[in-house]
Amino acid sequence: MTYTIITPKTVQKQLDALPNDVYEPVAVKVHQLTENPRPDGVVKLKGFDNEYRLRIGDYRVRYEINDEERIILLLQCKHRKNVYKS
Repeated sequence: MTYTIITPKTVQKQLDALPNDVYEPVAVKVHQLTENPRPDGVVKLKGFDNEYRLRIGDYRVRYEINDEERIILLLQCKHRKNVYKS
C-alpha cells in the first residue's frame, strides 16, 4: 500500500525555489516516501509525535506521517541552516 503525499502551498514554493541541481534529488527522495515513509537515514524528531527529517545533501525535508490515513504531510524543505528556525 502506498502513502499519499500532501504538499501545502508554502512547501511547494520552497520546492520551486530550490536550485536546479538540488530539486531533482529532493523530488526523487520525496516520491520514494510513498512506498516507504521511514527509509534508512530518516530521523524521528524529538518533541514531536509523528514528525521526521529526511536529509538530502545540505537540504532537509521535514514531514509528518499519519499511518491510519496513509498520508505524508510535507512541512518544510529548506537548507539545513534554515529548516529548524521558526
